[in-house]
Amino acid sequence: MKKRWFFVFVALMIAVCLVATGCGEPEDVGVTEEPGEPAAEAEEEVITLIAQSAFPRGDIGGDALAYFAEVAAEYSDGTLQIDTFAEPEVVAMFEVPDALVEGLIDITQAHAGLWSGRGMYVGDVEFGLPYGYVIPEIPDFKGKAEEILRFFYEDGFLDILREEYAKQGIHWLGINTFGPVGHFNATEKAAKALQGTPDDLKGLVVRTDSTWMEWNHKVGMVGQDMAPGDAYTGLQTGTLDAHIWDVSAYLGMGFEEVAPYMVLGTENEHSLGNTVMSLAVWESLSPKQQDALTKAAEDYFFKTVDLYTEALEELQEKIDKGEIIQVHMSDENLELHRKTAYELWDEMGARDEASTKAVELFKKWRGVE
Repeated sequence: MKKRWFFVFVALMIAVCLVATGCGEPEDVGVTEEPGEPAAEAEEEVITLIAQSAFPRGDIGGDALAYFAEVAAEYSDGTLQIDTFAEPEVVAMFEVPDALVEGLIDITQAHAGLWSGRGMYVGDVEFGLPYGYVIPEIPDFKGKAEEILRFFYEDGFLDILREEYAKQGIHWLGINTFGPVGHFNATEKAAKALQGTPDDLKGLVVRTDSTWMEWNHKVGMVGQDMAPGDAYTGLQTGTLDAHIWDVSAYLGMGFEEVAPYMVLGTENEHSLGNTVMSLAVWESLSPKQQDALTKAAEDYFFKTVDLYTEALEELQEKIDKGEIIQVHMSDENLELHRKTAYELWDEMGARDEASTKAVELFKKWRGVE
């Protein structure tokens, strides 16, 4: 009897020990955080995005999209992986805006004039008003690019653009340069006409788009909107007389073979592309990932400035060797282009409220009445 009560007593004492002191619990061997010390951050998910340039392999800015992807990965500590493609590897050039809105791609590098097809007419202004990005007060190529960047961020142009892109479900990330654009890659027939009289321009068939097409039409040319690959064939077969593109046309795309005359006079000193992405995807990213993309877009801008600086030097070597024949538009034709250029500014500004505001900013910036 005494033994039984003894074992009951021992059992009760063990129970009291467990409740009062936590005896028998497994030992905590983890790291003890000091009071006030923040908890360790959870490892961020790796996100894979699809980016396509609106331009084919061989285009300088389009090929450099891989650089944008590389630095975005670095800035995000590897949590952003961007697979890059050229036109038409996912979609064709003129399908890019719809593809971005519909989620077939997440990011694109293109020119903003493509967005006018969706009713965002201020994109044509962003791409480049005729002579809108001519900056004679600054002598060097990089300095001109930096002044354009300042204009976007400090003079209010970016505010207009971000608002309009957001209406399309798009987030504007940054700009890139295409170098001088507006010169003609011309056949011999077109080169003679451009060096001739305004009557010689009538009926000249040019592969062009956006602002440049409207300008070509105003001086009597026939503009045709098509992808660069089709333009090469058109020049080769004689259905086209000239082509408007940046210097990539002669430095990787092979247009010196079918349109060796480079006709100067109507080009902007810089023409601009941009990098934009799905707003829904942007908003799904962490602040660190958003910051990584913003920094990558800025780096990409300066990368394209450097690439086109080198490209202009390479182009000059081809001109010196006679592989490309550089000529200038006649004074008579140049005067016609100048007159119609500023008429076009007013016409483009009248399209909608955003375009009106944008053109007024350009007029103030460039001192145009």
